[in-house]
Amino acid sequence: MKKIITVGLMILTLTLIGCSKSSDTGSSSGSADIKSADDLVGKVIGTQLGTTGDIFARDVENATVESYNKGADAIQALKQGKIDAVIIDREPAKEFVKKNDELIILDVPFVEEEYSIAYKLGNDELGRKLDDAISALKSEGKLDEIVSHWIGENADHASYKADASVARTGKLIMATNSEFPPYESVENGEVVGIDVDMMRAVCDKLGYELEIEDMQFDAIISAVDSGKADVGVAGISVTEERKKNVSFTQGYATSTQVIIVKK
Repeated sequence: MKKIITVGLMILTLTLIGCSKSSDTGSSSGSADIKSADDLVGKVIGTQLGTTGDIFARDVENATVESYNKGADAIQALKQGKIDAVIIDREPAKEFVKKNDELIILDVPFVEEEYSIAYKLGNDELGRKLDDAISALKSEGKLDEIVSHWIGENADHASYKADASVARTGKLIMATNSEFPPYESVENGEVVGIDVDMMRAVCDKLGYELEIEDMQFDAIISAVDSGKADVGVAGISVTEERKKNVSFTQGYATSTQVIIVKK
């Protein structure tokens, strides 16, 4: 009888140890002690798949990177204690933190970057047209005006209205990802945001009709490379790896990758 009880206790102990190990795997162990990028060493970092945050996070020493299709999914994992931090662009980060009181953005940025429009390698004519249009929107103050409707205390989310008087001689297909507010998001069933408004203004300059294709972020570069889309516009920054597959315009916005942790 004693032997049976002893064996039973051993089995129970091993079972409890196994459960404990299983629940700890990939879980957050130190979100509260992350004060800067240096504290990410050895942590579990959540990112959105295919973003520069996803790329840069993999350079953190001994860190485990968990990539999610949506930034919102990474945020949910952080709230659930499955990861220690999320690296994502500042503006989307502000939106996520605004909706989740238990989260904060660290004051020290992770990395700074510039957004550009991606277009097919070799399509230099389109590249020149896009650059000319962006330059004009900058000099006219129209780009700043568009941004002001989406970022800042007076942001009213009023979308840019295409000029009805412009003769449209062609169509420009824009590949984007609607999980990136305020650059792209879905409101009332429509993709809206800074990038959408900027491209409507660009199309006014070029005499094109804008068509939007919403897809996963990591599919955008391939869509442009294959010709499924003419441009990729989704808060995309220039990297050497991406330049192997697409070309880029001048920058149209500067952003910062930031770190979100639990309070």
